[in-house]
Amino acid sequence: MKVALTGRPGIGKTTAVKRVVSLLGGRAKGFWTEEIRVNGRRWGFKVVRTDGEEELLASVEADSPYRVGRYGVLVDRFETFAVPFLVEAIDEGKVVVVDEVGKMELLSKAFQKAVSRLVEEEVTALVTIPIKDVHPLVSLIRRRFKVIHLTLTNRDRVPAEVIKLLEGRDGEERGEQEL
Repeated sequence: MKVALTGRPGIGKTTAVKRVVSLLGGRAKGFWTEEIRVNGRRWGFKVVRTDGEEELLASVEADSPYRVGRYGVLVDRFETFAVPFLVEAIDEGKVVVVDEVGKMELLSKAFQKAVSRLVEEEVTALVTIPIKDVHPLVSLIRRRFKVIHLTLTNRDRVPAEVIKLLEGRDGEERGEQEL
């Protein structure tokens, strides 16, 4: 089973992913992204792997030719830190966790290749995607994964439902839904 969470920014996608990872324990492997705030303002983003290691993904001060809005994206760091971990998760048959398949991450060709493999192979996965199809891979995920639209009313119960889906305890078909 492959599940994709979507919803507006700030709705709780990363929180839901972290809860699912906690419930799965050592069966999950991958990463999530978290914002970094300085003096109450968003300064950047970091990648946090399920093994607890962290690396800067982007910041307003990063010197990088890769830009998303006001952020310089550190694609090389991302490719050496997160992408091999993602590939290991696929190879090991873990529940693969990717938060998120978004504009910053998709600047990496190696990430695109790993996510394409995740889509095509028979692995269990939980990913988050933006509401808009910012890249052909996001469109492909939307077609191939069971998509759950996170809202204020469902976000607290979604992690338990995702666990049921990932463990094969829910026979619903793929498609977008609001739980």
